[in-house]
Amino acid sequence: MKNKRKQHVISTKPPSGTRDFLPDEIRKRQYVTGVIRDVFEQYGYEPLETPAFENIETLLGKYGDEGNKLIFKILKRGEHEHTGEADLALRYDLTVPLARVVAQYQNELPKFFKRYQIQPVWRADRPARGRFREFYQCDLDSIGSTSPIVEAEILAAVCDALTKLSFSEFTLRLNHRGVLAGLLAAAGVREDLHGAALVALDKLDKIGVDGVQKEFVARGIDDRSAQACLKLFVDAGGPGDGSAADAVARIEQAIGAVPAVENLRAIVAAVEGTTAGQRIRIDRSLARGLSYYTGAIMEIAVADLQGSLGGGGRYDGLIGMFLGRDVPACGFSIGLERILVVMSERGMFPATVARGAVDIIVTIWNADRLADAIALAAELRRGGLRVEVYPEPDKLGKQFKYASGRSVPFVTIVGDDELAANAVAIKDLRSGDQTSVPRADAADFVRRRLAHNG
Repeated sequence: MKNKRKQHVISTKPPSGTRDFLPDEIRKRQYVTGVIRDVFEQYGYEPLETPAFENIETLLGKYGDEGNKLIFKILKRGEHEHTGEADLALRYDLTVPLARVVAQYQNELPKFFKRYQIQPVWRADRPARGRFREFYQCDLDSIGSTSPIVEAEILAAVCDALTKLSFSEFTLRLNHRGVLAGLLAAAGVREDLHGAALVALDKLDKIGVDGVQKEFVARGIDDRSAQACLKLFVDAGGPGDGSAADAVARIEQAIGAVPAVENLRAIVAAVEGTTAGQRIRIDRSLARGLSYYTGAIMEIAVADLQGSLGGGGRYDGLIGMFLGRDVPACGFSIGLERILVVMSERGMFPATVARGAVDIIVTIWNADRLADAIALAAELRRGGLRVEVYPEPDKLGKQFKYASGRSVPFVTIVGDDELAANAVAIKDLRSGDQTSVPRADAADFVRRRLAHNG
């Protein structure tokens, strides 16, 4: 007897660091992005989409040495495959592709171009809880102006979006790259080590003061300068210490009335009249690791949550890499994945989102009634309801159980009595109540119940 060859079973798990999104998760994602999109459009931001991959030279050199290592490279194909060289790469973020678009379509875009973009990005990071290799970013950017109104409106739009998503305990941390440079210089850190110092400082909320101190030394900053840095950045007052205007004044005392301080003061003044005015906190330890930031930098901090829900800043030099001349630009990226996790864990989604995609199921208990069931479903849909038809005749108990398992609140029953009276029995699976209503009124009846009970 011949030995049977063991059949290779292909794993059905998605690649490490990626996920499949089932219907419940997609509904939550659509709800969040819908709220954010509506807010951004209220502020005059327009939608934009770019390809999933870019020419590799578009991405390399824009994110610093650590960022370059995390770019997913795509090998050349066909007759060039044997070279092992890469000519394309999956986009690392949405900001660099935006800079390319502005350079490419400079004559077609308005003088002040405001855009939002919600698409996936890819990073060759080590997967961990809450850290993925493929994830969505939700960005808004304003191109063409150096006015502090730009930062103020970005902060206000982000604030409005979070508020409409039912976040209440959050602050908007604000700092400036010029302030960071001034403080580092005041601490005695050599200019050629400023970039290394900012990378270490950006990890403060993750590794703490002692961890940053060790990183400073490991990156070549002498112990005296490291201690002075921590005193200037940490001991001089945190983001909750006094008003934003007071915090700017204290920074001015440390480094003088340099342009960065004046710009920070102008942003604070501009944002006072917006919904974000009371949520601004100056945090001189905020660094933001990406190397392309040139001015104000910002982040969302939520109470009882480590890390941020998003961040951004001004990057007036990035577009010039493609265009040959600097173009003012400022943007913010909302951490969509983290928002979804936090909202799920804290039960922040409305009942309509949790309920599912169907309002009512039309039951079929008699094969002779198939055509009538489809006709009833069409009538209910015309009445504005989301309707599913149970696809085959079955015991009503099984159909009710199926509907409950789908979190569908209502089912229809059309028996002989209902058919004779041109009526429909509507059963509320949440309460168990069953009501017979005229068929023409069925959709209105369900809509009223949904509006009352959610």
